[in-house]
Amino acid sequence: MSSSEETTGKRYSARMRTTLSFWNVLGEAAARHCCDIHAYVLMTNHVHLLMTSHDGMGIGKVMQSVGRKYVRYFNHRYGHSGTLWEGRYRVTLIDSEHYLFSCMHYIELNPVRAGMVDQASAYPWSSYKCNALGKQDELVTPHLAYLGLAGVADDRRAAYRACLRAVLDVTTADEIREATNRAWVLGCDRFKAEIEGQLGRRVAPSTRGGDRKSSVAR
Repeated sequence: MSSSEETTGKRYSARMRTTLSFWNVLGEAAARHCCDIHAYVLMTNHVHLLMTSHDGMGIGKVMQSVGRKYVRYFNHRYGHSGTLWEGRYRVTLIDSEHYLFSCMHYIELNPVRAGMVDQASAYPWSSYKCNALGKQDELVTPHLAYLGLAGVADDRRAAYRACLRAVLDVTTADEIREATNRAWVLGCDRFKAEIEGQLGRRVAPSTRGGDRKSSVAR
């Protein structure tokens, strides 16, 4: 093995260790603060999480806990100081009836869209192999809508893979990005109106169309 290959191998091993540490810290925080993780992907410079909180403040507590514990670990291991994040995490409320599978698609196929792998199953740090192939993943708790795809586990995974084979249309992908980046509610017009009524404030930009389901979730 050449010195360059050895250096590359060491860097790869270091990345694997730090990613595994983040995975563990995230799982501990989610369990402690009563949050279910339905889909995730840990990229090299960001993460995407689809979560349900059983406590109104659960997601915020999870992210704060992960930020504190993982940053301490990373800084100690690599001799850094200060924060690792460019800014505060971003969160959006999702209408699971209409957008759950679109969001799972968006999250789990992120490494493919980024050109990092040819198939989602080749990426080690996502929920794809759990949701689509049945591999055990302690981080993942199935959403009720996912469980409702079929009564038998093999049939359920087959139905889920069929969902992911559908192309995520550009409009839906843009909606997911915009809602996440701007903290808008992601849902149909009726869902947005219900949330606006509860909160007493606008939760989405001007309406651009009527109720619909994305092609992935149909």
